[in-house]
Amino acid sequence: MKAVRIHEFGGPEVLRYEDVSDPKPRKDQVLIRVKSCAMNHLDLWVRKGLPGVKLPHILGSDISGEIVEVGEYVTRLRSGQRVLLAPMHFCNHCAYCTSGRQNQCAEFTVLGNRVDGGNCELMAVPAVNVIPIPDSLGFDQAASVPLVFLTAFHMLTGRASIRPGQTVLVLGANSGVGIAAIQIAKLFNATVIATAGDDRKMQRAHELGADHVINHYQQKISDEVKKITNREGVDIVFEHVGASTWDESMKSLKPAGTVVTCGATTGPNVGIDLRFVYSRQLSVLGSYMGTMGELYEVLKHVFRGRLNPVIDRTFPLKDIRAAHEYIEKSQMFGKIVLNP
Repeated sequence: MKAVRIHEFGGPEVLRYEDVSDPKPRKDQVLIRVKSCAMNHLDLWVRKGLPGVKLPHILGSDISGEIVEVGEYVTRLRSGQRVLLAPMHFCNHCAYCTSGRQNQCAEFTVLGNRVDGGNCELMAVPAVNVIPIPDSLGFDQAASVPLVFLTAFHMLTGRASIRPGQTVLVLGANSGVGIAAIQIAKLFNATVIATAGDDRKMQRAHELGADHVINHYQQKISDEVKKITNREGVDIVFEHVGASTWDESMKSLKPAGTVVTCGATTGPNVGIDLRFVYSRQLSVLGSYMGTMGELYEVLKHVFRGRLNPVIDRTFPLKDIRAAHEYIEKSQMFGKIVLNP
């Protein structure tokens, strides 16, 4: 089969489109023909070099496709089914996994990180990762859902415990998790304040349901939040940007507010004044992906059309270097999808 592998860490030039051996599924696995694989910033970070990644390595976390072959021990799936993959690897037998907390498993990782991902034509995966999709959902759309919608759902419901009517600040409305967060927050009838970097992205954020949009390059986020909320602040800040927005995120919270973070795109090192945290009774929460139960829950809303992925552009898998260069420019609004 054809696949894109990295044999060393570095820039887009290390991505090699090449022939590799077809995978041979175990009796408890399913062989998938990959139709679409959506990109995430994780692809860029792994390509540049992350601990625990063994070379050569195949990137790609968000995968959809068709079942080619079903292992002898697999009973609920059949060849020809259209599916997406849960974008995670876990042992499925420890105390965390068997109690539905897969994202706390010692082996937990995202597909395409410490295990091979979907930048290829064929994948052999455990049956537990395989989820059938309705005919109404295209392969590109299906691949654009799992990681970002699960991450945003876990952040807002599993960690920040969003309640109807709250006010939520969503950083980076053009990102996959930002797009998901806006829609999920609106499911709870929240007032959503989003940030974006230009007029086109601001308009798209409004179209997704954001009630207010701040230009984070031209306006001071916390000042605008105070104007919008009559100086009250927000209940939840949905943070994934990191160093460049952290201070503004903290200043935007109301007393007893919550900032929940899943990433650090602009850098991981931030400062926290503990006096400010305890005197205002703020909560700072970390969030990492989510559980299988949460994925199935959020997919119900996707399959019924209540939540919708947004695709910016598609690229043939052989043009993956151009796709990496495009996503590094951060001009997209929505997901970048690779088609083998």
